[in-house]
This record gives sequence, C-alpha cells and structure tokens, in this order.
Amino acid sequence: MAGGEDTAVAGDHPIATPLRLLHEVSQFSTAGFCGKFKKDCTDLARRVTLLAHLFDELKDSNTLLGSSSSSFNSCFSDLSVALQAAKQLLLVANELDPKIHSDVAVKKINFRFQCVTWKLEKALGNFPYDHFDISEEVQEQVELVRAQLRRATEKYGRPVKSNLLSRASSQPLDKEIDLLHSGNSGIGTLHIENIGNIDHEVRPKVGRVPRGSVRNRSYCSQIVQESERIGNSSKLSEVGDLEISGEDDSPFKSHEESKKSNCPVTPTEFICPISLELMRDPVIVAATGQTYERSYIQQWIDGGHTTCPKTQQQLHNLTLTPNYALKNLISDWCAKNNILQPTVFANGKIKKSDGSFRYVIGEIGAIEVLVRTLSSRFVEDCRAAVAEIRSLSKRSTDNRILIAEAGAIPVLVKLLTSEDRQIQENAVTAVLNLSIFDDNKRIIMLADAIPSIVQVLRAGSMEAKENAAATIFSLSLGDENKILIGASGAIPALIDLLLTGNTRGKKDAASALFNLCIYQGNKGRAVRAGIIPALLGMLTDSSSCMVDEPLTILSVLANHQEAKETIAKTSTIPVLIDLLRTGLSRSKENAAAILLSLCKRDSENLSCLCRLGAVIPLTELTKSGTERAKRKATSLLEHIRKSQQHSTRN
Repeated sequence: MAGGEDTAVAGDHPIATPLRLLHEVSQFSTAGFCGKFKKDCTDLARRVTLLAHLFDELKDSNTLLGSSSSSFNSCFSDLSVALQAAKQLLLVANELDPKIHSDVAVKKINFRFQCVTWKLEKALGNFPYDHFDISEEVQEQVELVRAQLRRATEKYGRPVKSNLLSRASSQPLDKEIDLLHSGNSGIGTLHIENIGNIDHEVRPKVGRVPRGSVRNRSYCSQIVQESERIGNSSKLSEVGDLEISGEDDSPFKSHEESKKSNCPVTPTEFICPISLELMRDPVIVAATGQTYERSYIQQWIDGGHTTCPKTQQQLHNLTLTPNYALKNLISDWCAKNNILQPTVFANGKIKKSDGSFRYVIGEIGAIEVLVRTLSSRFVEDCRAAVAEIRSLSKRSTDNRILIAEAGAIPVLVKLLTSEDRQIQENAVTAVLNLSIFDDNKRIIMLADAIPSIVQVLRAGSMEAKENAAATIFSLSLGDENKILIGASGAIPALIDLLLTGNTRGKKDAASALFNLCIYQGNKGRAVRAGIIPALLGMLTDSSSCMVDEPLTILSVLANHQEAKETIAKTSTIPVLIDLLRTGLSRSKENAAAILLSLCKRDSENLSCLCRLGAVIPLTELTKSGTERAKRKATSLLEHIRKSQQHSTRN
C-alpha cells in the first residue's frame, strides 16, 4: 500500500481517522477473505486501498494543515463514516457462514454492500479536491474508484432512494455481528420489508415543476453556461489510455488476477491499429481501405501525416467513411459478452478527440432538469424546456452526447405527436440535431421514432415537415435503417413533400429519398408511390431551381426494372435527351449516366434514342464533357453502334 511505511500523523490531523481506517482495511486485504462474500470483500477492500495515494498527498498538503472550516471537517467526517462502515462490513461479511445463518442474514449483507459502496462513492464525490494540491494522476485514480463503486452499487440491486441508502449505511454494525450469529432478523431500524423492496426501481417524480423554474429559455441557458464555466475550469488530462470497461477491470489488478478472470479475447479486427483499443466509431480510410477509430486517425491526419499508419501507403484521398457493418458487429459482440462498449461519455467526463477529458458534471445536471421538465403537465414549461434542448443540441457534439445520456431521446419522440405545434417543431428539430452524432442514431431508432417522424411529415407544419425529412436523411445513412424506414411508409410522405413543399423542404425530401433508394428493396416502393412522375415534373418545371436532385435520384433508380418501365411510359427519355443539349455540365453527366442504365440490353430504348436525335449531343459530350460524362457518352454511343449493326445484319 502506498504510504504504508509512514501512516503516523498527529491525532488532531484531519486525516488521522480516515488514514487509520484505510490502513486497517489494507491489513484485512493482506490477510485475505473467505466464505460466500469472498469476492465482494476482496473488491471492496481493493477499492478502498486504491485511495492510499490520495491520503498520501492529503497528508502533505499545506492547505489542509491551515484549514479549519466546517466544510472541510464535514468532508473528512463523511469519509471517515464511510470507511468505518466498510471496515465493519468486511468483518461481518467475512464471518458469515450461509450454512448457519438464514437467507435473511445474507440479504442484509448484500444490501449493506450496496449501502456502503454508495456511501463511499458519495463521500468521494463531495470531496473538495480543488482546495488541495492533488495531482491529476491521483484524481484519475479516485475517478476510477468512484466508477467501480457506482457499478458495484448497481450490481447489488436496482437504484433505490438515496435517503434509504443513507439511513441504512449510517446504521451501526457492532450489534449486528451478534444478531447475525443469533439468526435475529432485525437490522437496526431498517426493517426487512425495506430490504425486500430494494429491487423496486424508484424513478424521480416529474410532476409539477416549480412555477418559473424553466419558464424561459434564458434561465436554462444561464444554468448550462454556468455549468460550462465551472466544468471548463477543472479539466483533467487522460492518464495513458485508461478505459473502464467492467466492474473489476482495473489497471491495478495483478497479472494473476487478470489470468483468473474469464474475459473473452477481443477479436483483432475490433481493435484500432493506432490505439490498440476496442473501437467505438470505426471509419474506413478511402485511400487504403484500412479501418481505424475515427478520433485517432483524424488526429494522425491533422498532425500532417500523409501515409496510412498500417500500410504506409500515401493517403491521396483523406475521406473517412463510417464502417457501420463493423460497428454493428462490435456492438453485438459487446452485448453478447456483457462488455460495456466504449463511449465518449463516462464517469462524469467527456473524452475529447485529443485524448484529454473535460468534466461535465454541472452540465449533465442542468440538462437532466430540462429533460424532467419535458414531461411537465404545464405546456408552457414543456415548451420552454424543449426549445432549450433544441438550442443546446444545435451547439456542439458534447451537448448531443449529454442530452442523449440524460435520457432525452425517448421523451422527445413522445413529443413528436404533441398537439402543440411549437412543441412538435422543436422536438423534431432536436431529434434531428441529436441524430448528427452517430451513436444517437441507434438510440433514436430503438425509441421507435420513425412512425412519429412520418406522422410529422404528413401532418406537421412546413418547418416541422422539413426537419422531419432532414431527420430521415440523417438516420438513413445507416444501411439497416434504410430498410426499416422504407418499410415504415416514409417514402410516400417524402414524395408528397417533394411535390408540395417549399424549396428547402423539397431539397430535404430529395436527399432522404436518394439515401433510401440506394437500398434495392426501396426502389420498387418509391416507383409504386409515384416518384418517377414527381421527378419528371421537377425536371420540366421551368420555375424549378432543382435539376441535379431529381437527376441524381433517377440515376439510382434507373437500374431497377420496374423503374425503367415507368420511366419509358412517362416519356422521361425525351427530357433527358433535351438536357444533353441544353443542361449544365453536371446535368449532362447525370443525364448520360441515366440513359446508359436505361439502354443497356434494351434495344427498344436504344432505338428511341436514335429517333430522338441523341447521337449528336452524345458525340459532343465525348469531346467537351466531364471525365465521367465522356465515359458514359462513349459507352452509350458504342451500344447504339452495335445495335444498328445488329439491325442491319437482320
């Protein structure tokens, strides 16, 4: 134990009592534990022992020696009470024999472990580290202990009321040793009826919020801005690349302990070649096809490197494409093996792209207040809260992470069907903003948001419809989501917006439809919903400023047989040939690509091209078009030539 050689301090020193208790717990740990609660005792003793470095620095702190404020004394008193409770629990639990003692006694000990771990975590959380000369490394160790204590508290049962835990953890254990040996079911003033109810989850009440508490957006902004100011003043740098992925997953474990644990071997393909950690947001480098964790490869590129870290190939193309297939495999593997998937938010702090941490305790608290207010019975309070959530979700990725962590997404999805237009508009826009962060897309889909978004598309205000379409576009970036959204009835609603919306709404609808139609199964749905006439109408409308969008969608649909037949019936080919003559370079390129898809192995469409005089503009395109346009036009002319030769021979 760090500091074990010199634990003697003056009796009136503030840390004298907690340091003595820490030393005693350490001695228990050295002696070893046995019985039913061997693992629980070992884990608790180890976590307490890890605090030795904190006490070493507190012992040498000049600030501590010169302070006598009641707040300081209170912090050390709380810590002493928690450590005393831990010591007594270790004594009782180590002596308990389940063959002799009743199930009631075992239940009491389980509940006591929950109480003590909660009390320790609370005492460490309230400790004024900023007032002492505590190093960042030691603060990181304390954060690790707190994280393990939180998970341990949850392991012993679902969350219970904090006042119940507080009362239980303050009960003396001196008399309980005798009570356990006698089989008595009493446990101080905490009755067994209460212990039996610890599995009942008690959620915070979200009824009436005090009037004026979230009455306007400026009030909420002040909370978050103040939280940001406080959070930014206490940044800590990451120590190494510490990842907390399990209750006992501590860097302080011995090699033998690690060997004993049955942790599954992480598949090599799930590991980032740069960080050597399980990937959270895998991306493919377009130039080499290699996959890395996004933050690490982006950091590599931003550092001026021009080669692939793994293959050393030159990175002529710096595009990073999300590897959704691998991301889903990692998620499934983590769920199957009961492993906490890596996240950018953990233990009250956010991991930034440069590897450092930013503490966000104050911000998450303010956001949780807003999320609770979303369920208020008072429309004005709800309206103010959802407007503030919308505003916060627009500002930064960190806010999008925190809002999702606070449980806002399922509540926002419910508000999508609100009869209040303002609430509905702000809710769908907030969901749109949150969906920008990839991890939130899955949460939104799991919240069954699509039917409600489609309802907004059909009956919402124009602004709500626009943002609903943009949300579908954002969510449809994932291949799995394309299938689910296509089957939800979103395509007809998007086509309706394409026909009746304003310019922005049409652009949002076109973007969403393009994404959905990439999936082969959605092409038939789009054709049957009337997308071809809608796109043709946009191409022939002289007042329309949208040409590239409908052409891009047609280029995706043109290789689908049902779409090809509909395009031929609706006289789209003459419009495309006209664009070859008069369109801009991008329009000519897309028109040539669509015509090539339509005419491959289709002699009737090839004959139509010849009759309508497509050969001349195609020949001009082979000379003056873009590189892609030249290729498409050349290929199309070759098909026409072969078709004519075949006709001549016959």
